[in-house]
Amino acid sequence: MEGKNTKENPLGTEAVSRLMIRFAVPSIIGMLVSALYNIVDQLFIGQTVGPNGNAATNVAFPFTTACMAVALLLGIGGASCFNLTLGMGDKKKAGYYAGNALSMLMISGLVISAVTFTFLTPLLRLFGAPDEVLPYAQEYVRITAIGFPFLILTTGGGHIIRADGSPRMTMACNLVGAFVNTALDALFVMVFRWGMTGAAAATVIGQVVSAIMVLVYIRKFRTVELTMKHYKPRWEIVGRVCSTGMASCFNQLAIALVQIVLNNSLTHYGKLSQYGESDPLAVAGIVMKVNMIVFAIVIGLAQGTQPIESFNYGAENYSRVKKAYRLAAFTGAGISIVAFILFQTIPRQILSLFGEGTETYFEFGVRFFRIFLFFTWINCLQPITSTFFTSIGKPIKGVFLSLTRQILFFIPTLLILPTIMGIDGIIYTGPTADLLSAIVAIVLAAYEFRAMNRLAKKAEAKAAQ
Repeated sequence: MEGKNTKENPLGTEAVSRLMIRFAVPSIIGMLVSALYNIVDQLFIGQTVGPNGNAATNVAFPFTTACMAVALLLGIGGASCFNLTLGMGDKKKAGYYAGNALSMLMISGLVISAVTFTFLTPLLRLFGAPDEVLPYAQEYVRITAIGFPFLILTTGGGHIIRADGSPRMTMACNLVGAFVNTALDALFVMVFRWGMTGAAAATVIGQVVSAIMVLVYIRKFRTVELTMKHYKPRWEIVGRVCSTGMASCFNQLAIALVQIVLNNSLTHYGKLSQYGESDPLAVAGIVMKVNMIVFAIVIGLAQGTQPIESFNYGAENYSRVKKAYRLAAFTGAGISIVAFILFQTIPRQILSLFGEGTETYFEFGVRFFRIFLFFTWINCLQPITSTFFTSIGKPIKGVFLSLTRQILFFIPTLLILPTIMGIDGIIYTGPTADLLSAIVAIVLAAYEFRAMNRLAKKAEAKAAQ
């Protein structure tokens, strides 16, 4: 059955596979670029500063995750509300969701930057920085904090631009920023030998360039004309945007919390092992960021389905919603299987890209790669399903699912297993949480599919009357 309000918009009529390519590929590239921002820094830092520099970027990573949480809260929330409202035929109201989301992105970036500058050292200690790593982390974050408003605007604004039907522009904003960052990293770190300062400065300049491109696009929004009245915060609009984007936000906040607990656990149990405090911290940072490449592709797939799922759910085209979800899930699983094979076969070679280390450093790194990421091939289901619930306007389910891996499974396991197995317990926490969260995602998705089948039958019966 063809739902309402589909004739005017290709989201309701064009082949789902073709739409997926149009929206998901730019989204994947955008997410990969975001992941590469941190990886590029770590590559250059590892080659010049060494393991302590790698450990410092790992300690600093919760700051970036917090920025991403806010960006996704407002960006995905605003984009989903915008597309859902368009699917329902209310073009006038849709503009307020886009405008309010954009203005709140700008405000929140300034707030996070100010908080970081005010409480920098206590936060770095909280995030697990040992004494020998703290100076490197301070040097790095003092500069990257300048770029937080630009990072948040670029990431969140990219989702609004994609919802406006311009996924290639979102991709371009990210690509240009990444190119600038990489080129300046090579110049500042490898040529000028500015170390942590050079890597941080390159990152910020790249973010500024991307943010400027977002601002230029917003002046010529395509679907609706955005005026000053759309940007003025209306709390009922902001409230719905935030409630819709909570799943993606909480997922990032949970990742940040996991990172903090993981860093402190690695420092504590590493000190009690033959590996020491800093090496496990450095290895974990590399492994997590390499896995971010896979996760970036998976999240890009999920975000690419968002306009399709949101519009067609609003238009009661439930078969297209299910088809978009299935296509993302199967594609994500295929990519994740390839990553699993690489992580199992060449972990030492991957680690070597980030600089040299002792034999015990590589011994721990190889074991961490192979065991911690053992269920990478099924981990894709959790973010895809969480975004699916957000896209169809069911943020509570999305929030719950976004919390399953990190909060419900990972942290409790992380607190229990190391007390029994020492640092090996940390390594086995990853596959345990991945498997359990995937099972929950499968169950919830199956239940929602049955609910959509019932809704489709009711809509058909109503149309037949």
